[in-house]
Amino acid sequence: MGFKCGIVGLPNVGKSTLFNALTQTAAAQAANYPFCTIEPNVGEVAVPEPRLSKLAEIAKSANVIPARMNFVDIAGLVKGASQGEGLGNQFLANIRETDAVIYVLRCFEDGDVTHVAGKVDPLADYETVETELMLADMDSLEKRRVTMEKKAKTGDKDAKAQLVLVDLALAELREGRPARKADVPADQTREWKMLQLLTSKPVLFVANVDEDSAATGNDYSRQVEARAAEEGAACVVISAKIEAELALLEPEERTEYLAELGLEEPGLNRLIHTGYALLDLQTYFTAGPKEARAWTIRKGWTAPKAAGVIHGDFERGFIRAETIAYDDYVAAGGESGARDAGKLRQEGKEYVVQDGDVMLFKFNV
Repeated sequence: MGFKCGIVGLPNVGKSTLFNALTQTAAAQAANYPFCTIEPNVGEVAVPEPRLSKLAEIAKSANVIPARMNFVDIAGLVKGASQGEGLGNQFLANIRETDAVIYVLRCFEDGDVTHVAGKVDPLADYETVETELMLADMDSLEKRRVTMEKKAKTGDKDAKAQLVLVDLALAELREGRPARKADVPADQTREWKMLQLLTSKPVLFVANVDEDSAATGNDYSRQVEARAAEEGAACVVISAKIEAELALLEPEERTEYLAELGLEEPGLNRLIHTGYALLDLQTYFTAGPKEARAWTIRKGWTAPKAAGVIHGDFERGFIRAETIAYDDYVAAGGESGARDAGKLRQEGKEYVVQDGDVMLFKFNV
């Protein structure tokens, strides 16, 4: 299953540089002028997972297949984008298709890289982008509300239910707050997501700093971190320039370069893991001689639903799941040892999969 994070921000804040580093490609053109990204670029990136390599070693797997996340590089928004300014609404539509939004905020000074506002102010940049997304949501909802209200007056139950959610979102937006601030009833989260509001998605702030601030951050990034805390959002401090350089190095050179910079791991690893947590995701594994593989699921999923990520038949014909906790699998030296040690469990349809479970599904269709 694919999960998409949309990368948004004003022009020339480092979005495409970050995207290039994430995907280790030059698919997104990083250039010093607005709207150099003319089509949204989508790239798949492997989720860093050291446990997978260990499982493959123990199971003597011929292939290792990591879990993946999708990142969408969306052209720089500007003030007035919701009304069609710059490249306007075509890019707002691309954001609707994502599961979370990454706000890239410029936290570096560079006379060679122009800023559309003429000065570096990451919080002002954030407010500009957020405002455009809120205005776009308001415009979309107000247009849809007219049709819903007509249907509701005829007694259409679905339209009545939708109208309540639309008004809930509009109440927040008209007060200058994003739709994610709305108190949505737990039994209506699915219908709420179907509204596809730009500002209802989880948010991750990326403070893009200069190379010298990669390890410690700077005054700009600290402003962003404080604002993220106020918003209840996640925040990662990254130097997109460094990440782009790291992407071109061999693994050994990368380790040396990180050590020189005082960094324990690439910022992109932290970004991916933070995005994983933001979307409430976790990993389970399958391991055998053919392949060791990581699978992405939502926290709280039961065994049959987790099995469905591999194939729909696994979910429909689910019988049971042979399950070993990761630590037990490693300690016992694999499936056979775990079985002998009594660490292999037979789990049924109600079992809630735990992060790191190593699983084998039994099914019949």
